[in-house]
Amino acid sequence: MKRVLFLCATMVATLGMAQDLPTNPEPGKCYVRCTTPDVYVNETLSITVKPAYKVLKTVPATYKTVTERVMVKAEGKKLTIVPAKWGTETVTYVSKEGANSLKVIPASFSSSSQTIEVKPAYAQWELGAAAPDCASGNPDDCRYWCYKGYPAEFATYSGQELAQDASVSRSPIASQNGSYTKAVMLEPAKVLEEVIPAQYKEITKTVLDKDAYTTEETIPAQTKTVTREVLKEKGGLTTWKEVECSLVEYQALPINWNTGSATLTAAAKSIIDTRLMPVLAQNPGVKVELASHTDVRGGASSNQALSERRAKAVADYLISKGVNSSLLVANGYGETKTKNRCKEGVSCTEREHAVNRRTEFRLINN
Repeated sequence: MKRVLFLCATMVATLGMAQDLPTNPEPGKCYVRCTTPDVYVNETLSITVKPAYKVLKTVPATYKTVTERVMVKAEGKKLTIVPAKWGTETVTYVSKEGANSLKVIPASFSSSSQTIEVKPAYAQWELGAAAPDCASGNPDDCRYWCYKGYPAEFATYSGQELAQDASVSRSPIASQNGSYTKAVMLEPAKVLEEVIPAQYKEITKTVLDKDAYTTEETIPAQTKTVTREVLKEKGGLTTWKEVECSLVEYQALPINWNTGSATLTAAAKSIIDTRLMPVLAQNPGVKVELASHTDVRGGASSNQALSERRAKAVADYLISKGVNSSLLVANGYGETKTKNRCKEGVSCTEREHAVNRRTEFRLINN
């Protein structure tokens, strides 16, 4: 958390006794406690908004006439079958295969124990109690953090370990033989063949000369260059920084908004560059509120929405210039915070209305 601290001469003695404050503060000056932000940079990226594609055109097929000799009856064969000749043969085989008789010897065990770590050593931050003589009324002051370590925890478990694993003893059983008679081929069957020639004739036909095909033209892809925000350096540390006391109050950002518009003109961007960007550069890590207001002319709800769009437009422009979005708070207040007599139903000049139609900024707590 960031805290803005105002140190005046009447408060120095009291605040000097508090803890977690700047050392050696000077009377009348303002300090801010900043959490160093994540540092982002803008990276330019080229994306494809329309891919490359092809435009195809077709060319029809062409034909030609040819004369061809074709077969009207295929070559054939006349077959004569000669039967096979057979005899007999006695075959010996194993009628029952040999095997083994098995005897199981069970496994044996012995007692054992083992010690394991059930909870590892660890350390954690612990908040101490407030000092009894603390002069501050804030309960978070006068306290300290300790990084306390705790040892690992162990437990012992009893069990068994294998003394000798189970095993098997084998006794062989002999195989048994048998025999049978089978028919065997002495001479295989065969086929005697006679070739019968094929028959042909000439025909005329239309054949494809060149098939249909396509021509293609490649249309190149369309790309667009975009900017994205990437993390360059991780923040998180806290430091005290002296700031101008006027910056914690609303400061004018004299943008002349067009009626009903939330679009930044070139002149408005120049004002942001010269008035606000230097403040952000000189106070890195400080959060900034961007506040926009309208006059009372028009509906309250439409004025509220318009002021919110204008505040967001300033924030979006700062982000495009590389400012971390986490440091920006864009608020619209519509017509709720007029600075003069111009309320609903009061007749005012254009100049008086312009006083309320404004955009401001200030440094705020994070």
